[in-house]
Amino acid sequence: MMKRLTLSVAAFLIFGQQASAGEHATAKEAEAMVGKAAKALTANRDATLKSITDKDAQWVHGDLYPMVYDMQGKCLAHGQNAKQVGKDLIDIVDADGKEFVKERVELAKSKGKFWQDYKFTDPETKKILPKSAYCEVASDVVVCAGVYKR
Repeated sequence: MMKRLTLSVAAFLIFGQQASAGEHATAKEAEAMVGKAAKALTANRDATLKSITDKDAQWVHGDLYPMVYDMQGKCLAHGQNAKQVGKDLIDIVDADGKEFVKERVELAKSKGKFWQDYKFTDPETKKILPKSAYCEVASDVVVCAGVYKR
């Protein structure tokens, strides 16, 4: 009996994790992630930037992860692609030619909190999809997290 129960629990954990990996983030979750990251950056900037880029479990939930930029468009942390960190991305464009990081920095300077639409490669399907990022200014950086429009 105990062996069967253990196997059932193991199967539940395995299949439960697979099901949650396919779930897609919501706008509310993106806003919560950005708020949490902004607060953490204020408390301990260097450790937070490192843990975001290291894909610490507190920062990566399925297809939701934070990105942090300085006010000139340099990537300071990226929860999905560490190769972006340290790069000046101000002139990067999406599939439609939109300079989304430049726009993001401009919106950050004028609004403080905002939603922004652009296109980006979905890490699950590897297809370019419409995406909407929620961003907030936290001290002297912009923190964003995005949701794919499926």
